[in-house]
Amino acid sequence: MTIDDPTVLNRMSRRFRNFSEQDGQDDPLYAALARHIADEPQLCGLLAEAPPGQQLPVLLLAALHDVILDDTAARTPLHDYYPTVGGHRQPDDALPHALRTFVAMHRSRLLQTLRTRATQTNEIGRCGVLRVALQALMERLNLGRPAPHPIALFDFGCSAGLNLLVQDYGYDDGWDLQPAGEASAPLIRGRWRRPPPASLQGPRRWQVCDAIGVDPAPVDVTDALATRWLRACVWPHDEERGGRLRQALALAAARPQRLVAADDGLQVLDRWLARLPDGVQPVMVNTWVLAYLDAQQRAHLNQTLAGWIGARGLAWISGEAGKFSPVATLPPTGGPEPADTTTLWTLQWRDADRVLTEALAWSHAHGKWMDWLPNDPL
Repeated sequence: MTIDDPTVLNRMSRRFRNFSEQDGQDDPLYAALARHIADEPQLCGLLAEAPPGQQLPVLLLAALHDVILDDTAARTPLHDYYPTVGGHRQPDDALPHALRTFVAMHRSRLLQTLRTRATQTNEIGRCGVLRVALQALMERLNLGRPAPHPIALFDFGCSAGLNLLVQDYGYDDGWDLQPAGEASAPLIRGRWRRPPPASLQGPRRWQVCDAIGVDPAPVDVTDALATRWLRACVWPHDEERGGRLRQALALAAARPQRLVAADDGLQVLDRWLARLPDGVQPVMVNTWVLAYLDAQQRAHLNQTLAGWIGARGLAWISGEAGKFSPVATLPPTGGPEPADTTTLWTLQWRDADRVLTEALAWSHAHGKWMDWLPNDPL
């Protein structure tokens, strides 16, 4: 099917144009591809085949990358632009023709991917803030000294569940170096613009004793096609992200996590909370998943979690675009980045008979930079 509605095509074109000028600047190939796709209706119109909530430029770019990564697909001139398959060519005048030829060759496959797949960037770089947010929670609750306190971790929208391994990764952020538990585990690098307080440095005050993830379509780390899609969702020039994803997938395959397929993650969370033993601090975490819920679903989530925090002692760590965070007023980002594409990390917990909310930090969506906030709990 060919999309020929001018209104739809103009909307798709604008999305690719905006991506090429803003978010896509982190990857020269993706910025160039998005710019060319925006100019050609037969290319940008492909995105209209995706479900409404997935009509994002990164989905079509990931669909292209997935074919590129497929060892059974014939090599084409477009492959030469992708460093993930040994390409070294920079975007040039030949790129548009290579793209058009590639799309014509794989059009049916690309359409099938757009109609059935969702972007699933299981980005462990976000653990650079998550591990400090867990440290902050222990400080707020006055737990974890002299020995780490047991926590139970629930990843809402878990993808492959890689963030459940937060305590197994190494961290090099220029503030508090923490080596990985074993040499094969990935080392997560980032930089703090404003570092967290010194009281959060030092030995980990929490220990994951129970972990579970929920997702409408969790990724099986032993499934080669499923993990190839995760790799396809990583931008081709970000070699550091690609390398640590491969390491995290290998670690997860050796240490399988409990992942549940469910459209209603709150039901799973409810049952999970009910069976946790006394003395274990439950923590729900979500990172860049609330955009896939509508406004009514997000309001229900916020209301339900607030009730469970007050009544059941749940703690909630959320890392989402600013507009989806559970704070009434956004703190300044402290940099040039817009709040819509920057991660705001918030913490909610119970203090006596009150539910407190604190904006902890801003960060790059993939954890390249982090900025701790000096705000007081709300």
